[in-house]
Amino acid sequence: MDHPNDLVSLACRLIDAPSVSPASGAVFDALCAMLEPLGFALHRFMDGEPPEGPVENLFAVRQGPPGARHFAFAGHLDVVPPGEGWASAPFEAQIRHAPGGDLLYGRGAVDMKGAIAAMVAAVAAIPAEAGTISFIITGDEEGPAKYGTAALLDHIRALGLLPDLCLVGEPTSVQELGDMVKIGRRGSVNVWLTARGMQGHVAYPHLADNPIPRLVALLAELDAIELDRGTHWFQASNLEITDIEVGNRATNVIPAEARARLSIRYNDLHTGPALVEMVTAIAAKHRTDVRATLHGEAFITLPGDFSAMVAGAVAAETGIEPTLSTTGGTSDARFLRSLCPVIEFGLINATMHKTDEAVAVEDLAVLERIYRQIALRALATASS
Repeated sequence: MDHPNDLVSLACRLIDAPSVSPASGAVFDALCAMLEPLGFALHRFMDGEPPEGPVENLFAVRQGPPGARHFAFAGHLDVVPPGEGWASAPFEAQIRHAPGGDLLYGRGAVDMKGAIAAMVAAVAAIPAEAGTISFIITGDEEGPAKYGTAALLDHIRALGLLPDLCLVGEPTSVQELGDMVKIGRRGSVNVWLTARGMQGHVAYPHLADNPIPRLVALLAELDAIELDRGTHWFQASNLEITDIEVGNRATNVIPAEARARLSIRYNDLHTGPALVEMVTAIAAKHRTDVRATLHGEAFITLPGDFSAMVAGAVAAETGIEPTLSTTGGTSDARFLRSLCPVIEFGLINATMHKTDEAVAVEDLAVLERIYRQIALRALATASS
């Protein structure tokens, strides 16, 4: 759809390209068509094999003068499935008038096609001689992420174009644009538990081995654990039981197997492998098998020049002094931190992943100005 505001037009072009995770093709074509006229060299990659792949990834770079600093914007073009009940088509951007100002509707408006459009519009007004700017964009952040940003980083290293600083455009604001900046994230690990026994008739329990009581006892022991009470920058770690499954449809049969799943979100007092080792040791007492998948360790970009730079740009455009936080779920910043210091800042997250996801048009305009200020400051300031 067309709109007199160039920024909104960019956001609409991205929203109009369906891109349920893993995303590829048209939505990347749309972004590349925006970046190429700005002088960006485009490096598109297809990574991975089924079932988690292939995934499309993009590294776009506009190089500045020799020795110039390198600032990277990062984000994802994939979105979660739209679901049912939208007032308008989720992949047909629509602007609606509201008392507080125009709203742009569509899947990805907040998470995070709107932010990527703001990044592009911000860079369009930055001269190439200011320094090197790049876009690190994946098509698989909302999914397994196995072949997303983690794989893209290998390509960036091979090109020898490592950024000095990186900003991820995740929707970090809570009540109003600018109230929160993410300087770190907790780690995440999922654990699958399987208790095996012996099937039998409920009237003859001595001839069977019911795994359910053992699994229940294990879950009770795990649920009683207090991992910690939090640290200066992180909230307390938490272990949550997210699923229990037996699948026994018969009323007179003792099942042979019972399963459960855990999700552990942990701060910098722990590591994923150590937590898995703890769960495995406890599970062994209950004759239960353990399988785990690590999704990223806890990390933090300690307050310093970079966070002050971001907070200063936010305050200059909004008058708000943002809170520096590590709350919420994980993000691709967990991978990007291996390249350089990384901070996350973006739109209000109230409607992300929801039906009728929407962003205020005015917030997009403010975000564009903030991103431009951050990039210019980053290109002119030593990293912290």
